[in-house]
Order: sequence, then structure tokens, then C-alpha cells
Amino acid sequence: MDVVKKIGKRLQEQRKKKGYTQERFSEMIGVSPNYLSAVERGVNQLNYEALVHAMNLLDCSADDIFRDVVTRGLVVQSCELNEKLKELDPAERARILTVLDTLIATAKQK
Repeated sequence: MDVVKKIGKRLQEQRKKKGYTQERFSEMIGVSPNYLSAVERGVNQLNYEALVHAMNLLDCSADDIFRDVVTRGLVVQSCELNEKLKELDPAERARILTVLDTLIATAKQK
């Protein structure tokens, strides 16, 4: 998936998390619903000003939007993994961490 599509997908996720429809959110950031749809599909891009405005309205960070396209985004992914693991009971968490250790060991062998 290319950078523009990844950013569009993350914007869509954040918009939905806030409970905004495309119509409502497009109004808030000053673009047409069709344009926002194209942004979320990775066909169009928001300019910097509109992107920052959108992120502020969504109350999300640059890491939330760029985590898949910026190397430093690994920090956000690690935090997400940590949050997901915290939701599990200790036995299930230990099982998943064992599987993760096995996957990492296998990846290092390549």
C-alpha cells in the first residue's frame, strides 16, 4: 500500500473513531464529501493546513496518522500492541508473547 493510501486509511479510522460521518467531517475541514472520500481512499491528498486542521479536530497525533509511513511510527505500533495485551488475562497474554517470541526468532533467521 502506498503512502497516500495509508494516510487516507488512518484519517478514515480516526474519523470513524470520533463518530463523524464523511459528510459531517468534510464540512468541518472545508472540503466536499467526495473529496474526503477520495482522500480516505488514497486518490487525493489534503494540503498541510487542512491535514493539521483535520488532525486537531480528530484530536489525534501525527503518529496516529503517519505511523505506517514514518520509521518512528514503530513507537505508536508498540504502544498499540501494549494496549491490546493489557486487555488480556495474564495466561492469554503469556501465550501470545510466546507466539510473538517464536515469530521474531523466525524472522531473525531469514
